[in-house]
Amino acid sequence: MTTTTNRLTLEDYLQYDNGSDTRYELVNGELVPMSLGTGKHGAILKFLEHTFDSQASEMGQPWIALAGIVGIRSPRSGRWDTVRIPDVVVIPLEQWRELQHREAIIELNEPPPLLVVEVVSESTKRTDYRAKRSEYSVLDIPEYWIVDPLEAKVTRLTLVEGWYDPTEYRGSDRIPSPLFPNLALTAQQVLNGNVKN
Repeated sequence: MTTTTNRLTLEDYLQYDNGSDTRYELVNGELVPMSLGTGKHGAILKFLEHTFDSQASEMGQPWIALAGIVGIRSPRSGRWDTVRIPDVVVIPLEQWRELQHREAIIELNEPPPLLVVEVVSESTKRTDYRAKRSEYSVLDIPEYWIVDPLEAKVTRLTLVEGWYDPTEYRGSDRIPSPLFPNLALTAQQVLNGNVKN
């Protein structure tokens, strides 16, 4: 559901403030409110953010995982701007430092995130599986996870020659990650939002 009838430019979007705490993505020039999500949704984000940070540290990589605070400008066709705010992004620390001095939006001419995660809810299902999959592949984001508590699965998409190859994981299936080769998470651990079970 969109909340505006007049389309916004990127500049309008960056300055938009309706006095509420509602966060919005910009999709084809229209504001799309982002719901708060369930506690389970938040637990998954927190768990993945912490897990990815720990993996980066163990590997000695200068990367950081950030939950819901970095936007990505999308190359959607048309004359109106689109900015997505993934549930989790992994980016180089240097890129994060640069974003602290301006709006935290990765522009089209900047390096894409190393990995993005979207956690599916009833209202985002179609967007996470279809629109964002297409947009993230065009941006050359090498790894995209779709965590789907509704279907009790995690889909890991890896970029191969400009297209995402999907692999689904359920229950005790271990999720390999090209970015984090030592990662030993099961689908159930991710869906639970913790390392128990």
